[in-house]
Amino acid sequence: MILLRRELGDVLREQRQSQGRTLREVSASASVSLGYLSEVERGEKEASSELLASICGALELPLSEMLSNVSMRVAVTEAAEALTAPVNLPVQTSARELVSSAA
Repeated sequence: MILLRRELGDVLREQRQSQGRTLREVSASASVSLGYLSEVERGEKEASSELLASICGALELPLSEMLSNVSMRVAVTEAAEALTAPVNLPVQTSARELVSSAA
């Protein structure tokens, strides 16, 4: 199952790490506590739109670009889950059904 908060956190963490910045640096720039930002990145907290805007601002990442990246990740995950979905095969429940279907 796809958790949007986890995808959001992954995108934010990847962006921060690609900039070579620490949680402490971004939390200070975004005026968000270090612990809360860490929980958002790990997908443990649902961030408000205001908080996301503040974090994106600190990362110099347009909110629309972050949401687009999350949307792409969700689409890829959904497609992968659809490909790996189990296939239900008919199962005969008794020997009597097996004999009747053979006749």
